[in-house]
Amino acid sequence: MTNGDGAPGIELGEPSSSRDINKGKAPLIGKFNTAAANSLKRGFAVIDFIVRLCAVAASLAATIAMGTTNQTLPFFTQFFQFQASYSNFPAFTFFVIANAVTSGYLILSLLFSIVAVVRPQANAPRLLLITFDTVAVTLTTAGAGSAAAIVYLAHKGNANANWLPICQQFDSFCRRVSGSVVGSFIAVVLLIFLVVLSAIALKRP
Repeated sequence: MTNGDGAPGIELGEPSSSRDINKGKAPLIGKFNTAAANSLKRGFAVIDFIVRLCAVAASLAATIAMGTTNQTLPFFTQFFQFQASYSNFPAFTFFVIANAVTSGYLILSLLFSIVAVVRPQANAPRLLLITFDTVAVTLTTAGAGSAAAIVYLAHKGNANANWLPICQQFDSFCRRVSGSVVGSFIAVVLLIFLVVLSAIALKRP
């Protein structure tokens, strides 16, 4: 090639090695981003599995504690025996059923959580989990809320309705049902965290 003066010139071009490097940068960056995204999602899935185990423990403990609550006072009359059991209160019965269903679901959901750990790029297990986790939150909150109202009346009573508090007599019964309600609300908080965690994981590319 000649320049403007007619003298021969040299054309400077990009070296072939540089072109090859530039061509290889895009695939390498894409692979790195994909690997980082999968690693992040796997981290979310591991946290999901651990929190799910804690929710199983809280919900199952609440179910067992409430379902085995029974206290009989040491004195009785010819016609009456003073006994308190969860089955005497429809709200407590609903509490046991709701938490038992939630416990069973959470145990089964551990399998899908493991799938999310093994295949972090799969969104189907997360969609399934976030859907049923939301249902579990609703069911467990309803059970815990109804039981909490009865526990409050057992402790405080209601003077307007002439409902006397029973926890002074049935102290062991009241301690167990109160602990069960606390455990159920802990399960609710953990389930809400699982829903939020799944939503964040699904939003990530």
